[in-house]
Amino acid sequence: MEWWWLIYLLVGAVVGFFAGLLGIGGGLIIVPALTTLFIAQDFPPDRILHLALGTTMATIIFTSAASLRTHHAHGAVNWPVVKNITPGILLGTIGGATFASALASQVLSIIFVIFIFYAATQMLLKISPTPNHALPGKTGLFAAGSIIGALSSLVAIGGGLLSVPFLTFCKIKLHHAIGTAAAIGFPIAVAGTIGYIVNGLIQPQSLPDYAIGYVYLPALGWLVLASMLTAPLGAKITHSTHTSTLRKIFVVLLYGLGIKMLIGIQ
Repeated sequence: MEWWWLIYLLVGAVVGFFAGLLGIGGGLIIVPALTTLFIAQDFPPDRILHLALGTTMATIIFTSAASLRTHHAHGAVNWPVVKNITPGILLGTIGGATFASALASQVLSIIFVIFIFYAATQMLLKISPTPNHALPGKTGLFAAGSIIGALSSLVAIGGGLLSVPFLTFCKIKLHHAIGTAAAIGFPIAVAGTIGYIVNGLIQPQSLPDYAIGYVYLPALGWLVLASMLTAPLGAKITHSTHTSTLRKIFVVLLYGLGIKMLIGIQ
């Protein structure tokens, strides 16, 4: 048991590196990795994926805060959009976390596998929407935020895979879309973490020691420590070399993790 911290460190290092390199969140890697590790540690089988999702959402609080600060310093955050979309984000994220907590592990696994294949395919084919629609008003942004928040908390991502395409579709320049998505990721992470903690605390099932609801603190601490150290390295490499090969490696990794989870669904 004393060696689990080292594995969490290694996972965090890989996640942080790719997050800095490709500008993506690490949830799509962390969730399958934690699922495997929690199974090996004999955590309650019907709550393993819920713990993986909740712990992952908590890690995104730290990574999104660092990303937000960087993008804000470069003037890439559209704060009026953040202000108007956040109420919907909060409502949708908490609702998504509550819905996820009520689902059986098998159903939740299938949803996650579908999304991981979608994300890998989108990255592989470089699919992006054509900017041909004006940014909606407050009501439209509230509705969009609700959907983005619900789906993000359901699969434990910071929302960038959903919010960046939405914002670029609404004629926001890609640079600002990425920066604004980073800002949106913070309320998603906070609300999602709260949702998984609360719903985990009210569940009758026993959870492992050092877990607060569906957030497992030992994994959270080591993952955050390692990812914060390696993310700057990935970001530095992005500006000094071509990333197409590493992007393909990441896509293969996603497909592999998705297939592994699919085979493990019982």
